[in-house]
Amino acid sequence: MSQIKCKNLTLGYGSQEILSGLSFEVNRGDYLCIVGSNGSGKTTLMKTVLGLTKPLGGSIEFSDGLSASGIGYLPQQTDVQRDFPASVYEIVISGCLGRGGFHPFYTKADKALAAQAMERMDIKGLKNSCYRELSGGQQQRVLLARALCATRDILLLDEPVAGLDPKVTADMYALIDSLNKNDGVTVIMISHDVDKALRYASHILHIGTDIFFGTRAEYEVFKANRNGG
Repeated sequence: MSQIKCKNLTLGYGSQEILSGLSFEVNRGDYLCIVGSNGSGKTTLMKTVLGLTKPLGGSIEFSDGLSASGIGYLPQQTDVQRDFPASVYEIVISGCLGRGGFHPFYTKADKALAAQAMERMDIKGLKNSCYRELSGGQQQRVLLARALCATRDILLLDEPVAGLDPKVTADMYALIDSLNKNDGVTVIMISHDVDKALRYASHILHIGTDIFFGTRAEYEVFKANRNGG
């Protein structure tokens, strides 16, 4: 079942066009990796899907019951965000703010959801720790738990392993793969690591001068032809 369908999208800012003629769809349970060179429009596409940026053309359709506000988002962190002086619990439960409209206090259900997300990410013991004192890998787990509080349907992840050491990177990829395969969460992930994308993803969206959308096996053929293989 299609959860997100993008038709003939044109991406950009103001009148500056970055990419045009982009069409693809994401079905429930997919693991889509978005790859392409720097400046090709990967992050702009993700922000457009989230409703943070308007497309210059084309359309984005969501399945019944799904909207941009119901998508869990893990953005790239800035140095200021890494130094945020809040507790792990405060950050995780803040992911509930977009669920079910505004309410001034967290509900019992919100608190249960936050506890469940922290347990799933194996950070329950860090509940009262200060976020800025955590390692990079721990911070990413906190942000992933926060995204899970926003939704259990779709996660959008923008370079979730950027800056992490190889061991933590492998752990993070395994965790995301488990959320997809064991928890049934649809994953859309921007990645600069094509080899890892081919290892885990069910589908690949390559954007830039050449646009490709298809299964992992089909992308292998596209990649070989593109490289003259």
